[in-house]
Amino acid sequence: MTDVASLWSYLATTPLIWLTTTILAYLVADGVARRLGNPPWANPVLMSVLLIAPVLWLTQTDYKTYFEGAQFIHFLLGPATVALALPLWDNRDTIRASVAPILLALIAGSFVAAGSAILLARAFGLPMEVLLSLAPKSTTAPVALGISEAIGGVPALTAVLVILTGIIGAVTVTPLMNMLRITDWRARGFAVGVAAHGIGTARAFQVNPVAGAYAGIAMAMNALLTSLIVPLLVRWLV
Repeated sequence: MTDVASLWSYLATTPLIWLTTTILAYLVADGVARRLGNPPWANPVLMSVLLIAPVLWLTQTDYKTYFEGAQFIHFLLGPATVALALPLWDNRDTIRASVAPILLALIAGSFVAAGSAILLARAFGLPMEVLLSLAPKSTTAPVALGISEAIGGVPALTAVLVILTGIIGAVTVTPLMNMLRITDWRARGFAVGVAAHGIGTARAFQVNPVAGAYAGIAMAMNALLTSLIVPLLVRWLV
C-alpha cells in the first residue's frame, strides 16, 4: 500500500499525468456519447468534468496542480480560436449575401448575452468581482479570460462560467430550437455560436454541418464584438 501511495505521489507531481487524464476522460466521454447517438444531454465536455472531478477529489489534487498538467490543452484554445477564420472564409459568399440579418442577430445576441448577465447579477446583489467575471461568459474562453482580467474580474471564475454557459447551451439548443420550430440550420447554428461559443459550436457540427459552420462564424464574430462592448456595458450598467 505504501508503494502504491509513493508511486501516486510521484505521478501526481508529473504534468503528463493530468494531461493524459484529461485526454482519456474526453475520449471515454466522446465514445459514450457516440454510442448513445449523440443526444443533447450526453455532452462530452460535461461527462469529462464528471469523470475528472471525482479523481481530483479522491487524490486531493488542487486546481493549480491539475492545470499545470493540462495547460497544453488550454494553450490549444488560442490556435483553435484563430482557426475560426476558416468557416468565415469558406462561407464568405453566403455571408456577403446576408450581411444585414447576420449583423443584426450578432448585435442583438451579444448585447443580450452580456447585458442580461450584468443586470441579473446586479438584481441578485452579487459581489462586484462576480458580476465582472460573469459579463463575458458567452464568448470563447481565451477572449473571455482576457476581458475578465481587463475589467477587474476573476479569470478563474470566468473560466468556470464560460464552461457552464457552453454546456447549458449545447444541452438545450436542439430541444429549444425544435420547440420553437426553427428549421433553418443557418439560424440554429448562428444562435448557438453566439450564446454558447465553442462547446455549442461543437454540438452544432454534430447535428448539421451547415449549422456548425454558422456557429463557428457566430463564435468568431461574437468574440470580437464582446471584447468591445463588455467594457462599455460595465461602465453604463454597473
